[in-house]
Amino acid sequence: MESTLNTPEYFKYNTLDLWVNIEGSRATIGITDYAQDQLADVVYADIKVSPGDILQKGKLIAVVESVKASSDIDAPISGKVLEINNELGSSPEIINADPYGRAWIIQIEISHQDEISKLMDASAYREYRGKES
Repeated sequence: MESTLNTPEYFKYNTLDLWVNIEGSRATIGITDYAQDQLADVVYADIKVSPGDILQKGKLIAVVESVKASSDIDAPISGKVLEINNELGSSPEIINADPYGRAWIIQIEISHQDEISKLMDASAYREYRGKES
């Protein structure tokens, strides 16, 4: 059964099912619709960084738990944390309801622009997920 992945065209993606919305030197990061679907009902989200923290690509930024699994969320790119989404702590279910909107995890100031080129565009991410599924 072929399903169409919900992947906004203007976002970038990584192989760990995170999305990155880049606006100038600022990036908003969250988990993809595919990832939230695989997790099923998200019951807990804990952001492990604070505004002002300097992130290196691959550093733990959050833990998300569902009725099926617990997942560590690692930074897809490096930067300085500007904002965190405090709403996730009290309403983790928005990850399932609105993964590309209200359920963003953090916003950063990008420190290594070259890391962006290593992310996939929406078409490449859909192809990657199609081969993996």
